[in-house]
Amino acid sequence: MGKNKTVISGYGDAFYQRNFYQQQSTVSLERIVLFVGHRFSDKISLFTEMELEHAVVAGSNSDESNSSVGGDISMEQAYLKFNFNSRNYLVAGLFLPRIGILNENHLPVNFNGVERPLVEQLIIPATWREIGVAFYGTLNNIPLTYDIGIMNGLNSANFQHGSGFRDGRGLGSNAFANNLGLTAAVQYNISDFKFQVSGYMGGTVGLSKRGADSLDLDNGAFGTPLYLGEADVQYSKNGFSGKILGAYVAYPDADKVNTAYAKNVASGMYGAYAEAGYDWLYNKQKTAQFITFVRGEIFDLNSNLPAPPKAIYDGTEKQTQIIAGFSYLPIPNVVIKADVRLQHTGPQNPALVINPPPNALPYSRSNQFLNVGIGYSF
Repeated sequence: MGKNKTVISGYGDAFYQRNFYQQQSTVSLERIVLFVGHRFSDKISLFTEMELEHAVVAGSNSDESNSSVGGDISMEQAYLKFNFNSRNYLVAGLFLPRIGILNENHLPVNFNGVERPLVEQLIIPATWREIGVAFYGTLNNIPLTYDIGIMNGLNSANFQHGSGFRDGRGLGSNAFANNLGLTAAVQYNISDFKFQVSGYMGGTVGLSKRGADSLDLDNGAFGTPLYLGEADVQYSKNGFSGKILGAYVAYPDADKVNTAYAKNVASGMYGAYAEAGYDWLYNKQKTAQFITFVRGEIFDLNSNLPAPPKAIYDGTEKQTQIIAGFSYLPIPNVVIKADVRLQHTGPQNPALVINPPPNALPYSRSNQFLNVGIGYSF
């Protein structure tokens, strides 16, 4: 264990999607991720992940220099890990906070469905990473782990209607550091269950006091704060699996942000999902799995709004999703997936329609999607 060691690994996935209402199909190499880790000693290790999304970055070669291709290259993780003992360690750098189920465990072989759960894309914006430090610990006599971290805060100038606070993440790229975020989680394992609660509190204005005052926003470490709370339960036994997750985001000063930046963001958002699955090859083969599953998701990205005219309600952001399909893993590191997603939303608000019919298709509150995908990890 005392010797230096370098490890190379990674994961990736590709998908096909058919949108039945729009009668449009798309395919994409969604992501390729390369992991390089190095153990300097028993006490200090390095973890890095670089991600390429959607195969091409616009302008990266002459054939695509005038293309609308929207690829992206980014660091998904880059941190040092300091081991105090077998139960306690510290990480410092660009890391993924332990919030929800997917943020830390997002390999395509680890979740059912071609698409990641929408609640963990929009309410909890996985994969969410920021620069900071975090301490992780495990109690000696109780199967309970905990962590607490501090990181750079969010940038409310980049919040967008319809995507929560996802676009306000710093992601390690010249992020504001005048404001901060705190994150914490507790996990408890008993028998075949894993229980978790996690949360985040952070400032969303990283401007100087003069800049913030000019926009009537509160700056400082936790100025114009955003709060996120999450709880989940996971179960696995004899081929059966289940997950339940719920999350809520509170943003009390959304009205100030909407005034400052002409946004239409909500002061409250919620999301939840429940999933059940069964592995039909459990106890029949040593490595292969054939999992059928069904998942129901509900979320509302504008469940609470500042009083008009500070925000306008958008019924299309209140959605119910039913996803059913299968995951076939011939070996634990390769997966073939397919599913059908049934979507139902609230009514469209005419005040938010920029391109009305007949220039665009009439809005449909119900739609169906077919997804087929492959994924791997090594």
